[in-house]
Amino acid sequence: MSGDIDRRKLLERGIGLGAIALGSPVAARAVSASKSGKAAKPDATEIAAMIRRKDVTALEVIDQAIARAEAIQSKLNFLVTPTFERARDRAKNMPLTGAFAGVPYLIKDMYDTIGATTRYGSRATKPLPPATSQGAMMNTLESAGLISIGKSALGEFGFLPTVEPLAFGPTRNPWNPGRSTGGSSGGAAAAVAAGVVPMADAADGGGSIRIPASACGLFGLKPSRGRMVGDQPKAGKLDVTVEHAVCRSVRDSATLFALTERTGAGAPLEPVGVVSAPSKRRLRVGMVLNSLSGHAPDGEVKAGVATTAALLETLGHKVDSTAWPFDGAAFSRGFGALWSMAALEVMKLFQAMTGRAPDASQFEPLTLAMAAMAAKLSPEEIAATLKQFEAVTAAYDAWFDKYDVILSPVLLTPPIAIGEINGELPIEVAFDRCSKYADYTAVHNVVGAPAMSVPLHWTRDGLPVGMQFAARRGQERVLFELAFELERARPWASRRPPIFA
Repeated sequence: MSGDIDRRKLLERGIGLGAIALGSPVAARAVSASKSGKAAKPDATEIAAMIRRKDVTALEVIDQAIARAEAIQSKLNFLVTPTFERARDRAKNMPLTGAFAGVPYLIKDMYDTIGATTRYGSRATKPLPPATSQGAMMNTLESAGLISIGKSALGEFGFLPTVEPLAFGPTRNPWNPGRSTGGSSGGAAAAVAAGVVPMADAADGGGSIRIPASACGLFGLKPSRGRMVGDQPKAGKLDVTVEHAVCRSVRDSATLFALTERTGAGAPLEPVGVVSAPSKRRLRVGMVLNSLSGHAPDGEVKAGVATTAALLETLGHKVDSTAWPFDGAAFSRGFGALWSMAALEVMKLFQAMTGRAPDASQFEPLTLAMAAMAAKLSPEEIAATLKQFEAVTAAYDAWFDKYDVILSPVLLTPPIAIGEINGELPIEVAFDRCSKYADYTAVHNVVGAPAMSVPLHWTRDGLPVGMQFAARRGQERVLFELAFELERARPWASRRPPIFA
């Protein structure tokens, strides 16, 4: 059966969801947790099944999500633009078809949705009119039955691994509101972790799905480059950004992935389809502890890696220590330089649209400094860095002749304090702090490989620490199957942060 047919059935009838909702390990754990007084909140799969069974109407589900959003927004600041009335209208009038029919969702505020202004976390976008069209991914999400209740917060243009834009203020972590959610999909992660919606749209150009998933105790998988419907064009000289979601359950992520992956003759990768269970295959796991730049992680993070490695071995997988098979520090320097070229493109676009030179009244100091740095790059320097990335990609791919997956931390530390990394810092300070916080994730964007953050560790202070698993390009099935196994072995669904709707 072709990938096209599989997805059409999922979109039209919800096959693979309602049938497994009540008998799945996730549902069984939810019932068990409920009996113990620690009920796991229904995931998107179960919410859709409840609507199909007529236990609840789509409008009731949306009204409840809106009420939760309104109750939590002042505490966490995760929502940029509410689209409540459009959501209610869809819940009243949409045909109840699609795998996630009636399930509330949030769209990251870097993607257009009809009727809402896309702000990209910036003051410069305030004059823009509401969108009159939307992309292929948004159309596919709506075909799956998801109902967006608003646009979630990100840092300015998603450049940083935090969400503290001058345009909207910081988004706060429901596990500790003095801590960052990570970024750039931090608004989405805060809302899901706090129970407002069961999953939310996210995008990853250097770690922006995995970083907030780690900081907020969620599951977040970054797909392979070119895998998903509507994958973005290059940012500067880099083709790195992919779209998926942050979720509470693995099955939600896996089903959404199957609904939104590219299929048919034009797909660059063989479709994965719906992954719904662990594999019996035992994996060769390479374990990397130090970051790309050679920094050692915090003690709590080390403990999380150690307990995760022990868990894998208990499950029968073989874990060996390894090291990055290329010069990680040189890679990180090159990535920072070319990443800044996206800021330069933003400046050029702004000037072309407005006739005004960009300044600090419109853009954050760091965005301006990144653009200035990129403007100084010579064609020879850019070409040399791109050549370096080709060598990194070859070395990364060869690594998987020996290993099936690579285990590492997602972040060097547990969630950092609000104010530690933001767009008001001098560029040297911001880049240095980023290298000591989020220095494990960008390589997978450059090489186009999938990687996921799995919430397998909590600190003594109750803060989440995600573990990263990465595979060769196109091997999302391996990651999803492992994630199902880890979720079963060390479940996280019943964990609730102090701020929870």
